[in-house]
Amino acid sequence: METVGFIGLGIMGLPMAKNLLKAGYQLTAFDINTKALDEIGKHGANKGQSPKDVAQKSDVIITMLPNSPQVKEVVLGEGGLIEGIEEGKTLIDMSSISPVTSQEVAAKLAERGVEMLDAPVSGGQEKAQKGTLAIMVGGKQEVFDRCKKLLETMGNTITHMGNIGAGQTTKLVNQVMVAVNIAAVAEGLVLGKKAGVDPRRIFDAIKGGLAGSQCLLDKAPRMLEGQYEPGFKIRLHIKDLNNVLETSRELGVAMPLSSQVMEMMKVLSADDYGEADHGALALFYEKLNSTVLKEN
Repeated sequence: METVGFIGLGIMGLPMAKNLLKAGYQLTAFDINTKALDEIGKHGANKGQSPKDVAQKSDVIITMLPNSPQVKEVVLGEGGLIEGIEEGKTLIDMSSISPVTSQEVAAKLAERGVEMLDAPVSGGQEKAQKGTLAIMVGGKQEVFDRCKKLLETMGNTITHMGNIGAGQTTKLVNQVMVAVNIAAVAEGLVLGKKAGVDPRRIFDAIKGGLAGSQCLLDKAPRMLEGQYEPGFKIRLHIKDLNNVLETSRELGVAMPLSSQVMEMMKVLSADDYGEADHGALALFYEKLNSTVLKEN
């Protein structure tokens, strides 16, 4: 069985790494957060000293990092993966970053005979814990085929999307649809509440119809309970929408809904809700309309 390195033990990365250990992989992990590193160590992982150290000890290295700058630093920076990675090894970057960054990093690694997949995920913390994430993969078909069994320990929907960057592009599309959908759920429920109709009954009435979606099923109950412990944080969704809008500008694509929802999220972040679940978009609508969805 391949030896695996894992860098980035945050809200998503830690449960993903635990699932690799449960599947029997020998894991070397690294994170600048020593508490997270100690936690994965308790589950049987070896604790790496640096990205370079992880690369030297692993056949396949997985990164799960906040954004493009962190991926560049960990892979290409001083003490980074590129200093320890050898020809024939593979990097799977599961962060959600710019497609252009994925292509740049892959090109640098290719100079050393190292293969790369960009493989961002969707599903939030709950699905990361259950190992049922959706994983969108860009890279060579033969590299995808070789790594698919490994990816199946973390997700149950693994799709090869095309060349390097295609996984990240697909994730951007996902994040657009999720953001706009959550905003629509909040907007609709607030309308119902202001009209005097019980929003819980609205949810029950429409969830099986055309308005039904995974966002409705997951986020509406949270909104109705006022429960916004993060599955996916608002500040991270702002980051993803920034990547969406940067990419859309490069391509000349108009994204009016994405722009508007990002501004709503920025308002919430300024009000200290950046660490809340993105379902907290409901709070924006509640404040705007002087109402509360949760029944006292």
